[in-house]
Amino acid sequence: MGGLKKASVRPGQILLPTHEVPVLLLAGCVRRKLDCVCGVLDLYRALSRTRLQKFHREYFHSLHAPIQPIKLMCLLRCGSIRIYQCDKYRKGVIDGTACSSLCEKETLYLGKCFTAKPNSQVYSGNWGDLQGVIKCQMEEAPHYDLGGEMEPRKEAAPAAFNKPTKGTSVEKFREMIISHLKAKVGDQANLADLATQVLSFTDSNKDGHISLPEAHSTWALLQLNEFLLALVLQERDHTPKLLGFCGDLYMMEKVPYSPLYGISLPWIVELWIPAGLRRSMEQWFTPSWPHKAKIAIGLLELVEDIFHGTYGSFLMCDVRTTTFGYNERHDFKVVDARYIIPEATFQERIRQQRCDVDEDCLYGTNCLTSCDLTKHRCTPEVTRPNLAKVCDTLKNYILRGAPSDLSDELEKQLYACMALKGSAEQMEIEHSLILNNLKTLLWKKISHTKDS
Repeated sequence: MGGLKKASVRPGQILLPTHEVPVLLLAGCVRRKLDCVCGVLDLYRALSRTRLQKFHREYFHSLHAPIQPIKLMCLLRCGSIRIYQCDKYRKGVIDGTACSSLCEKETLYLGKCFTAKPNSQVYSGNWGDLQGVIKCQMEEAPHYDLGGEMEPRKEAAPAAFNKPTKGTSVEKFREMIISHLKAKVGDQANLADLATQVLSFTDSNKDGHISLPEAHSTWALLQLNEFLLALVLQERDHTPKLLGFCGDLYMMEKVPYSPLYGISLPWIVELWIPAGLRRSMEQWFTPSWPHKAKIAIGLLELVEDIFHGTYGSFLMCDVRTTTFGYNERHDFKVVDARYIIPEATFQERIRQQRCDVDEDCLYGTNCLTSCDLTKHRCTPEVTRPNLAKVCDTLKNYILRGAPSDLSDELEKQLYACMALKGSAEQMEIEHSLILNNLKTLLWKKISHTKDS
């Protein structure tokens, strides 16, 4: 193991054995209470967990609270985000509304790390007076296996920023956008309108012209399900507002309250808590029932919006409570939209999945199709519609504390909802009837109160 080099270094620099550090960077914002230090160094990705722990002991022993190994990994990646994006920005490869603040003015800061996954990074962010969530998919974009594995497998990323190529006209770029959207959401009648919105978004400095760096950023963002959904639902309030972007790094409005309900406990504590007590604990930190009803209506409206919406249908493939949240006014918000995927994209992808049993045809945590054993390929139609899965999530949440004169009917409607099978198209009338019944039932109870 090589020793540290003896050298004259500037304050904030950290030296490691040369065989472990390909690039030495300035140490950035070290604060007393932190989960992630921005700009520390670009550490070799294969660095062992033991070496990380040793690195922590040697160089961060003065911090008031020790940094856990998983957070240290986040700490070491954090700086590389800014370095990577700003290097591309300064070279004229990318541009966007947040690039100047991130790379020149330094008024956009990355804070607490929310994920340990190396190629899908999420941080709290501060941009002047704005608080938000910063998301970035570094050099490799997550592409999730359809066989139930939640960890992404690696594939070539949109973040290469090599499309469109130099010399591409705005009209040609528009055609690229329409073709891409058609592949994502299907051949919808109004794709041209959506492409116009994308072009307007691309002109980040609003000078009436689209530069190649601006186009590179937009094209990279268009590859992401979450960004696409934010565009499609931008006139609704269910997705957080997009505050700014630089390349494929983007900042979304902060959702103050998440998950929808439930609490996170250390795994060692979870082992000793009975299931019944755990379910009760999940309800301890929920708002009052009228507020829960308003949040539930928002979730049902999202289901409505993405079923035969303006730009096609989307499938909700992760409806766990951690995916959703709400704001101070108890307006429902999607916290993580990576698994809300266009139905056309899902069907094209799932058809190619080899299978031996139905369980091989699972995408995310909730989108399951059946296995055609004659071809050993997955069929394209999901076994349960979005609404049935959402009602599963809402059942315990909305029934607990429900008014006595509403409880029985609400439970009846929820169980009818949970029993829905097949795709929503196959039972469109029943789907719409149950959805409207649930919304009406909840709305009538709170429409004359201040909670509405």
